[in-house]
Amino acid sequence: MKKTIGFIGLGIMGKPMSLNLMKAGYQLTVYDINKEAVQKLVASGAAAAASPKEVGENSDIIFTMLPNSGHVKEVVLGENGIVTGAKAGAVIIDMSSISPVVSKEIAKEAAKKGIEMLDAPVSGGEPKAIDGTLAIMAGGKEEIFENVKDVLFCMGKDVTLVGENGCGTTAKLANQIIVNLNIAAMSEALVLAAKAGIDIQKMYQAIRGGLAGSAVLDAKVPLILERNFVAGGRIDINLKDIANVMETAHEIGVPLPLSSQLLEIFHALKVDGKASHDHGGIVQYYEKLANVEVKRAEVQR
Repeated sequence: MKKTIGFIGLGIMGKPMSLNLMKAGYQLTVYDINKEAVQKLVASGAAAAASPKEVGENSDIIFTMLPNSGHVKEVVLGENGIVTGAKAGAVIIDMSSISPVVSKEIAKEAAKKGIEMLDAPVSGGEPKAIDGTLAIMAGGKEEIFENVKDVLFCMGKDVTLVGENGCGTTAKLANQIIVNLNIAAMSEALVLAAKAGIDIQKMYQAIRGGLAGSAVLDAKVPLILERNFVAGGRIDINLKDIANVMETAHEIGVPLPLSSQLLEIFHALKVDGKASHDHGGIVQYYEKLANVEVKRAEVQR
């Protein structure tokens, strides 16, 4: 018999991930504080729950996809949390990007009730959540991972057990450093080229096949040229991730000078009213400094 699944957090990422689980034939019980998001899933065949506790009562595996550590802690361990309803042997899979310290703490508390936990954050943003090709980096017990791996493959293409509890969230922090610093470096280059007056589209075509080419370049340059900053990965969420990066790094004695600069760039963008923009919007920080806009040649300033 197929495992019953619960999904809590039906936002930019959670909604398409839930739909992919349903497409794979799983029965879902869903919860979100946004009732409209819940109704959309119910219309596709999911059952609605009134609380995380109720999700726990009706599910063998409970996924969480939430904005930050505090939300995950409350949903899992709170008064009407998952652990108050889930049966011993149930598995919580937290796919949020949170602090490894908090992730380990939640796993430890859940274990006291006989409930297993994996931290399994993702990379790939909304497009890969929609087409089910996310990279999933997991932390937890190997036997638990093996038991749920088939379910994870309904949402992701590259699914890897990195190590014990907390290792998935640590891998995600490393991922966020690479992705966001890559966007920042690309932004500096684009703004330099725009101010020099060259055709950005042609420059992009010229460099993308060489060593400067990257998944980030291909994902973000076309959107920037269209001035499309609709969020796949929001600036405020990435700000939270880089804040977690710095906190974790300082705790274990790792100086991260470039990441600390990035954190200030994110704070500047938030103050400038761009918190809800895609993180490709980092380019707007540099544009403001140089008083130029990166656009297609015909509308280049």
